[in-house]
Amino acid sequence: MTDKRLKADLHIHSEYSMDCQTPLDKIIRRCQALGIGCVAIADHGTADGGLELAKIAPPSLTVIVAEEVLTTSGEIMGMFLKETVPSGLSLRESIKLIKTQGGLVNVPHPFDTFPRSGIGLEALEEVAGELDLIEVFNARSPYPQPSSKALEFALKHRLPTSAGSDAHTTGEIGNAFVEMPVFANKDEFLASLAKGSIKGHKTSPLVHFASMWAKIKNGKTKHSLIRGQDV
Repeated sequence: MTDKRLKADLHIHSEYSMDCQTPLDKIIRRCQALGIGCVAIADHGTADGGLELAKIAPPSLTVIVAEEVLTTSGEIMGMFLKETVPSGLSLRESIKLIKTQGGLVNVPHPFDTFPRSGIGLEALEEVAGELDLIEVFNARSPYPQPSSKALEFALKHRLPTSAGSDAHTTGEIGNAFVEMPVFANKDEFLASLAKGSIKGHKTSPLVHFASMWAKIKNGKTKHSLIRGQDV
């Protein structure tokens, strides 16, 4: 880890998510235009987008292979993954599968129950010792209360704090990011994150219509739209 710092948007979706149509090459170009040096590609239910971007990204862009995993308690995010973690398992089972492959466990938009599946306080307290970091600023979260609660939880359990745009369109990329020291691996990432500063702004709630339209274009049924998968 060096004194050099980078901008890291630690929550981005790609066309590999059912509610996003952003091609990987457009993510690269947008990051280059904004000076973003690190992204976590966290598609719904698959790590394939992150794995593919890691293959084609230029040296100037560090790619963290991630996935938003829908558990029976809500969504968690596996980071530094090698393969997809299946959806629909219990919170503890999902955490175990992330850890088994050497990944880190992040909690995206905790306590945010509208319009997506944030995990509640009781469930998080039960697994607090197994968490590695927690997202305390999500540009798509419309209300400030969940972010405040997430920060309180992070401070209580001494967890590094994360932020991300939760971008489902190219224009959202970089709306939230962590300015942090450059890191070389998973272990350095956590140390670097602890020295980072969170920056950004809220995204207009209107972007959720873009996600709904992407689901429709991707051929999802009405049933799949109400199962708790993010928009």
